[in-house]
This record gives sequence, structure tokens and C-alpha cells, in this order.
Amino acid sequence: MDNAEVAKRLFEMAEMLEFKGENIFKIKAYQKAARHIEELEEDINVLRRKDELGSIPGVGEAIEAKIKEMLDTGTFKAFEKIRHTIPQDIEEITAVQGIGPKTAHLLYSKLGVKDLQGLLKAAEEHRIRRIPGMGLKTEEHILIAAKRQLAEGNIGRFPLGVALPIAEEISKKLLDGTLIREVRIAGSIRRWKDTVGDIDLIARSDEPEKAIEVFTLMDNVQEVLEKGNTKGSIIYKGNIQVDLRIVKDDAFGSLLQHFTGSKEHNVKLRQIALSKGFHLSEYGLKNATTAEQIPFSTEHEQYERLGLQFIPPELREDWGEIEAAMEKKIPRLIEVSDIKGDLHVHSNWSDGHNTIEEMALAAKALGYQYINISDHSASSKIANGLSEKRLLDHIKEIERLNESIEGIRILSGTECDILPEGTLDYSDELLEQLDIVVVAVHGSVEQDSKTMTQRIVSALENEHVHILAHPTGRKFGKRLPFAMNMEKIMDTALEYGKVLEINSSPQRLDLNDKFAMMARERGIKLAINTDTHSLEQFGNIRYGIGTARRAWIASNDVINTLHLKDICKFLGIS
Repeated sequence: MDNAEVAKRLFEMAEMLEFKGENIFKIKAYQKAARHIEELEEDINVLRRKDELGSIPGVGEAIEAKIKEMLDTGTFKAFEKIRHTIPQDIEEITAVQGIGPKTAHLLYSKLGVKDLQGLLKAAEEHRIRRIPGMGLKTEEHILIAAKRQLAEGNIGRFPLGVALPIAEEISKKLLDGTLIREVRIAGSIRRWKDTVGDIDLIARSDEPEKAIEVFTLMDNVQEVLEKGNTKGSIIYKGNIQVDLRIVKDDAFGSLLQHFTGSKEHNVKLRQIALSKGFHLSEYGLKNATTAEQIPFSTEHEQYERLGLQFIPPELREDWGEIEAAMEKKIPRLIEVSDIKGDLHVHSNWSDGHNTIEEMALAAKALGYQYINISDHSASSKIANGLSEKRLLDHIKEIERLNESIEGIRILSGTECDILPEGTLDYSDELLEQLDIVVVAVHGSVEQDSKTMTQRIVSALENEHVHILAHPTGRKFGKRLPFAMNMEKIMDTALEYGKVLEINSSPQRLDLNDKFAMMARERGIKLAINTDTHSLEQFGNIRYGIGTARRAWIASNDVINTLHLKDICKFLGIS
């Protein structure tokens, strides 16, 4: 076990003691020891060999014995004993944002709540508000958070589109002062994972204690969980945990790399370091023979010292990136600057907020060469879908605007509904008059896998269709992916030369990284679009790019990196 793993186990012990309502001083003793171990610059295994565990602040004889037991066996008896007295699924409750061990114990002791389903039932039956000190608002917050987790299947995690703006907001606040010179977002946000457990920030400061003080006193801090010399931990508005670590300049790269993760990636890096005679930690490399500590101010330097090509954060999942880096075969991944146009855009003709002209001029200002106005089809009545007559008028309006606006080509398109039986919302004769046909499922989303798969396959077999939008239909916190056979859908897309979309909307991120990787490996072309309904949503392209980079996607895998002339040729547009 390394420093972080030992500290985590001690924090878990403190949490279980808190759940049981044990002595507060005992709880704080575990928390204090864990905090100091987390902040250690020396490997705890080295301290153990030197018989210096007792020198760690907060580590007395009793906790020292437990640490030794952990280092030998991976756990300790007291931990296992108390763990077996706590309901097996109670972590589902403490993982709900805003519910700590005390609240979980209160819900368990008063209402018998011991898992997520029980929590939902108690909230829906309005029993939580009856507990003294809880109330209506607390019950409502718990119900919303629990439903979100159940819908997403990611207990205790937030969509990236929620977590990233909060991380950027806090970073900006911290940099407004004079104490902190640089703040970097780490963790799963930096890897652009579609869901996030908490927010990790790494910062440089010459006065770390004062910097942590500023962090814990920010506006919108709901609770201070920890305030140490170099680390602070808070619950921020929206019930999301944020951890800030202050590090010396010479070890900034080492700490940033360590806390960017993932755990599996870092474990493999430690194995490589050991093979070269070093111990790797968040503080850099330590010579196993001389105990010389070698910190790195940049991640590039640390990867280079390990004999590896620099590995972009999005790839650090132990999905083959380390082996590729050994052979210097990490590809150049797609970047936002590679995008030449957006092929899924809505205007106020359907449910967008801006005119076609405003959308086109905004895209032109971004440097785009083309934009596809793909307003909804007639069946999407809630989205003010276009009747056949309105679609013909839509085409004429785009022709008129193309004559008056220079520097960008407006393509006439549709986001055409795939109807429940697999037919399309417009006739082939009408679709033939469009530049691009984007198709998508919007209604009858509860169909079984066989029906939904055949529905989408039928649409992809239509000769006028170009792109399948948000293929799995997921919406964070609202809807799980459709029941569908993705392999069969991809086989059809490949056979008929269709393009699959990575939808950049933070509520969707669909295709996800795994399916986007599957498409790339099969040779299926992709389009990274924003599905934008207002001018500011063009900026969401970064979410789609982040997802694509996680899937090892390069610019030549994506059709809207093509210049105008080339994409018109690819799509058969005159």
C-alpha cells in the first residue's frame, strides 16, 4: 500500500466510527493521522523500514500498529470488525451528495434506511422531513440527488458538464488573489471522464497555509471537511466535494500527474519505476538505493525520465497508452482547433433561440467554414418541428442567406425523427432536396433492444441519411441509454457508409468514449457536433473533443475536420 491508500483506509475507519456514533476524539485521531500521512513527502513503506512511523504527527502506538498491519496484509482487524457491523449497502447512502456518516446513521436508526432504494422511498413518502433537524428542503435535496444517481448508475458521481464549470469557477476565484500563482484542475475532470466523483485542484503558492485558508473561506462553501497545512477539502454549492493541494514548484508536475490518475495508470507507472530502481509517488521518483528524491516540475519531465512518450491526460486509463508510449506511438489526438464546422445546429425555426443568420455569423466568428442548420422534423411537436411546407421554406431561406453572407457556407439540413417502426419523418423526395440529413430517435424510447436496434438499422439503410445523432439517446440524470445492439448498428453504419455523432451537449456526451473507440477501431467515420440551440452552446464543442480524445480519435477520423470543399465532396454536396 502507498501513502494515499493507507490514508484512505484510515479515513474510511473514521467514517465508519462516525456512522456508529463512536467517541469523537477517536474519530479525530484517525482523521488526523490520515491527513498527515496523505501529506507525507516520504514513502510510508520507507518510514516503516526505518522504524520511523511514530515520527508522523498524529500516529501513536495504537495507530502505528494498525498501519504496520495494513502494510503487511492490506487491512487491519479493527477495520474488518467494524465493517461487518455496518449495513452492506450503506455506502450507497453516504455516496449521495450532501449525506455524511452522521446523516446516514440518523436515517438508518430512525427510518431503517440502508440502501439507495430505501432512501428514495423514504424521501418520496415524506418521512425524512419528519426527523428533527432535517426538514422539507433537506428532503427535496436528498430526493433530487438520489434520483440523479439512480438514473445515471454512477453512485456519488456528477456529470462532467456540472463539475467542470464549478472547477473553473473555483480556480478563477483562487487566482483573483495574490497568494496562489497557478491552479490546475486534476482528477477525472482533467481526463474528461463523463462523470466525476469530486473535484481535485493542484496549486502553487509560497504561503500554503494562507492559501488553504482563502480556499475554505470562499463564497458558496457549504462545509469545511479539512483544513491542513497543504491540503483543504470542502463541500461546495451543489453538494460537490472539492480538494485543493498546495505543492512546491519543483514537484508541481509530479503531483499533477499523480492526482490526474487514473489509479490503474498510476499503478503501472509505479511498476515501471520499480523496474528502473525507483519508487514513484506524488512527490516524484526516489532512488531505491540512495533514497535521493527527484521531483519534477512538469509532467513531461517525469514521463521522459521513465522512458515514456508524454501521455495526454485523456488517455491515462491503462487502456494501452503506456505500452504505446514505450514505443513512442501515442497519436496526435484531435483538438478543438481542428474543427472546421458544426453539422448539428438548431435555429428558432424549431426549438433554437437564434435566427439562422445569427447562428451562421457566430460560427463564422469561430473560424468555421460551414454550418448545418438541422432543425427538428414534424413529429417533434414539442420542439416546434417543421412541417414539409415549412422545411421547403427553410431551404429557401438558407439559399437566400448564402447569397448575402460571405465566408461561411450554410448547409440545409434536418434532424429527422426515426419513427417507431423505423421509417423517417419526411419522404425520400423531400430528404433528397437537403444537403445533409441527420437522423435521431426522440420518441418511443422504451422499446426493447430488438425493436430499437431494427428501428435504427432501417434508418441507416436509407440512401439519403448521412449522420446518426446522439446514437444511444442517453441524458444524464434523465434517461439511460436505449436498449440496443450497438455492434449491429455499427456494422450497418460501416456497410452503408454512415457517420456516427459524438454529441457534445454536456447533458449527452453521446457516443461515449467506449463506443467512440469501437467506431474508430471499425473504421466508421465520426462527426463531433454541439447540437447547439443558442449561440453560447457552440462552446460545448470542447466536451465532444474531450470524449473523442479519450477514444484515441485523431482529426482524420472526424468528417467535420475537413475543409469545405472536401466535406462537400465526402457528402456529395454540389
